[in-house]
Parts: sequence; structure tokens; C-alpha cells
Amino acid sequence: MIFGIGTDVVSLSRLKKIDDMERFAKKILSEKELSIFTNLIESKKITYMAKQFAGKEAVSKAFGTGMSSPVMFQNIEILRDDNGKPILNALNDLKKLLADLGITKSHVSLSDEKNYAIAFAILEI
Repeated sequence: MIFGIGTDVVSLSRLKKIDDMERFAKKILSEKELSIFTNLIESKKITYMAKQFAGKEAVSKAFGTGMSSPVMFQNIEILRDDNGKPILNALNDLKKLLADLGITKSHVSLSDEKNYAIAFAILEI
């Protein structure tokens, strides 16, 4: 049964205007995500950041709370499996919230085009 569905879209031009992308990345990304971000070539950093941001926003909307503790950027980690499929990895107090709510499955889809990144998230109980 579906617990919640969320979606988000991010304009790449909005992120391109950020003065200090490294500082922004440290606020939004988990340690693993930050490691991936720092190892990307410059031309891939904006799209990666946009997809991660949209993905985290979509997950927060699937919870129905938006960004409010423990549904916070740093607790929502979106990694990729060997085939590139996005995988939600809940961290810290968010992991406990998933268990408390009986959420057993999650689905995240990320995509980008020339000007936008979009994400879709589903949480199941």
C-alpha cells in the first residue's frame, strides 16, 4: 500500500546562480553523496546537485511533511545501484521514522533535461 507520493522539479539555472556550490553541497548532501559530488567533473556537478536536491524534496513530500525534523536533507541519502537506479538510504532519525511508520519500500526516480531536473518518490507500507 502506498504511504505517500512526492515530486519536485528544479531549474538548473537557479542552481547555476549559487555563488558557492561547495558550501551549498555540504548543507544538502550526505557524506557519501558529497564524496561523489567532489569527484565529478565540473560539467556534471550542477545536474548531480539538481537531481539530488529534487530527489530529497520529493522524498520529503512523500512523507507529507516537507523538510522538518527528522525529514531533513542530511538524513535523506540517495545513492545509485550498480545499474544507476536511485536508492533511498535513510540516515539517523529518519531510519527510525521509516520503521515507526511501517514503511518497508521506497522508490525514487531522477531525471534531467537541458534546463530542469525532476524527481519522483513513492513510499510503501
